[in-house]
Amino acid sequence: MSAWDAMSYEGKDTILRVVREEANRLFEMAEQPGIWEAPTACESWAVRDVVGHIVDTTEGYFAAFETARSGAEATAHGLAVMHELAGQAATEFRDLSQQELIARARADFDRMMGILEPLTAEEWTGLILPHSYMGPVPAFIYAAGQLMDFTVHSWDIRQGSGRAHGLPADAADLLVPFMFIIWQSTVRADNDPSPFSLGITVSGRNAGSYRIDVADKGMSYGQGDVSDLPTVIDFDPGSLVLTAFGRSNSGTVRGDLDVADRFLNLFFRI
Repeated sequence: MSAWDAMSYEGKDTILRVVREEANRLFEMAEQPGIWEAPTACESWAVRDVVGHIVDTTEGYFAAFETARSGAEATAHGLAVMHELAGQAATEFRDLSQQELIARARADFDRMMGILEPLTAEEWTGLILPHSYMGPVPAFIYAAGQLMDFTVHSWDIRQGSGRAHGLPADAADLLVPFMFIIWQSTVRADNDPSPFSLGITVSGRNAGSYRIDVADKGMSYGQGDVSDLPTVIDFDPGSLVLTAFGRSNSGTVRGDLDVADRFLNLFFRI
């Protein structure tokens, strides 16, 4: 296993290091004078709402660990409603000052690291927790969730500034395998059910070729040779992450453009 594969215990130290770097980057941006009510790439969210979302999400993670370890059951909302529910929750912290909310977010982050860092090899992949939107998931998904939040929402804050920017390589590389889970979990219910296949290639530390099959029961994927497929879309890690999260329309299409169009418009955005 690779130290850059966060789905394995070998990748644990790497992803937690990068999560800490991305969290500090977001907090430092959000602490700047005059930025609190600045717009971001998230529709109707200012910087203060991004921090509110981080607090809401992280404190939900605490509850997930408590539920799993108590043996209680939980119901998942499904990703289709995440945009609405998370959007509402993020704005509920607007009465707090910049200093108060960032202090709470930093304290929550430290507590979350205190939960993730001691996880054993068995717990990293074998401890199953209830995710508010995705249902039962292994513990490493919560480290990935933290990385997604801090990386993508840091991008949102920078995007709102109007300055040119990009994604840090370490974060983007680690997130690559998780983007296929995001795609698999966000297939629109009203899509054309006729089956099709295509390939995805990705560069970087988690470079590889993925065969994608789409049918009436959703999307399946796996690594493999894509040379026999009618369409292949090439991504660098940052472009893959931003495309999967609906932040950009990226990728180099080789082959049938109509197949690529079907795939890229298959998902609802979160």
